[in-house]
Amino acid sequence: MQDWIGLLFFVLLIGGIFVGLKILAKPTKRTEADFERNAAESPSFLGASMNALQEMLNPEEAKAKIVQTELKEGRYNKKKREGKANAGTDDEEEKEPAI
Repeated sequence: MQDWIGLLFFVLLIGGIFVGLKILAKPTKRTEADFERNAAESPSFLGASMNALQEMLNPEEAKAKIVQTELKEGRYNKKKREGKANAGTDDEEEKEPAI
């Protein structure tokens, strides 16, 4: 008799887990107004602090985000290229004449 009670407990447990996951997996219906309202809200302090912590723990990822943004805006390495182009002309002007 106790074997049947244990078996029934595990079957109900597995069934409950299955039904619970099905309910949680169902997407919620949101209107466009709800989406716009949530997008307009300012980010929370917790979210901002987590982003700052992530940047401190993984600086390469933070640099990668900056590079991706610069690539999208079309200004990646422009300062470096301008510096190299001007370096040859500036060096010649700054050199003192040989005496």
